[in-house]
Amino acid sequence: MAQPAGNIRLKSARVAAGYPSQQAFADALGVGVRQARRWESDNPPWPQPEVGQRIERLLGQPLVELGFTSPGGAVGNRSRRTELATTAGAVGLAAVPTQAVTMQPASAAEDYQTVTRAHRRLYWSVAPAILHPAALAHAALGCELLPQTAGQTRHRIAAALAETWMLAGRIEFFDVRDPDRAQQTLLRALQAASEADDALLGAAVLAHTAFIPGWAGDREAAAERMVAARTYARRGPASAELLAWLDAVEAECETRCGHTRTALHLIGHAEDTLTAGSDHASPEWLDWFSPVRLAAFKGNIQLRAKHLPQARETLLGVLDALGPADEKQMTVVLGDLAAVEAAASNPEAASGYALRALDHLERTWYATGMDRVREVRRALTPHQHERCVQELDDRLYGWSTTVSALSR
Repeated sequence: MAQPAGNIRLKSARVAAGYPSQQAFADALGVGVRQARRWESDNPPWPQPEVGQRIERLLGQPLVELGFTSPGGAVGNRSRRTELATTAGAVGLAAVPTQAVTMQPASAAEDYQTVTRAHRRLYWSVAPAILHPAALAHAALGCELLPQTAGQTRHRIAAALAETWMLAGRIEFFDVRDPDRAQQTLLRALQAASEADDALLGAAVLAHTAFIPGWAGDREAAAERMVAARTYARRGPASAELLAWLDAVEAECETRCGHTRTALHLIGHAEDTLTAGSDHASPEWLDWFSPVRLAAFKGNIQLRAKHLPQARETLLGVLDALGPADEKQMTVVLGDLAAVEAAASNPEAASGYALRALDHLERTWYATGMDRVREVRRALTPHQHERCVQELDDRLYGWSTTVSALSR
């Protein structure tokens, strides 16, 4: 399978950082588009010092990790293997000393993928403080293995590495609420997806990067990243589930930016897409989305649009459909149901749902779920002298819950 021409590493970093075109990147740097085009060529020239510093600040990586070769310097002459070892060092692991490269057998890809699949399943039950360092260590191993492979073995390891970085980025954003770190991790996932030439993985990573500005209320940046994600998905072929999830991601971003009508339209389109189906199977890594998860997106948007009866009905249906393995999603849905009741001036029901969410959070921590509970408590401020709200406070600010929240 042919690799795309040019400096893919710089292009991937540019797109992930929110610059969908060479012109946008050039404008941000204050240079001409012809210069940006030369940097993305097969033999990119080393930038002038001030411009190089601006590139590193914009994209969050050293020039040597962005496909540039330093003129005459030892850094510029480093092998691809040593550059990837630098990536391993970025996650807190010592870089392996340069030595003769031993090519790995084809079985190395299957072995590496096996661990990736295991981490994917463990995400739903293992605490983020335990799984996250394991995922980073696995990514560092992938960085070391990749230069020791070729052909399909290389493509398979690169794809598994991209998924591993994406998992780490999901944990950083959704589980521990560290968006800045998640942005850099997802950038590495996109670069690995480019090594694998896997457009669907690229689409998934780019959509995850859209959550970051979307949750911060930056509609323009989120929209640009979603355009990039949909562009990659068209190169697929993408399944109905993946296309519907892209709609759901964009809907959540629109909701966070105050555009609930647009969001509900996107959810309707996602429902139609799932109903129509497609001839293309979903990637096995797309385990975070289903019709039930789409309904959960819908219920949250209905809540934020103040369509309270509809939101209550939708969310109760989701709650009934979730299974024992859906602990994290359960906290979010319970939090949204609590918010519905708080908005309906029913503090007792709101407190009850919030307490149930805390029960799940004690078993499986999920920062996104705790955010929902805290939002509900703020909404219950007018009722804070009622016994049901005080019982919620006793749990919300108990020793174990408070220490757990502050330690993450």
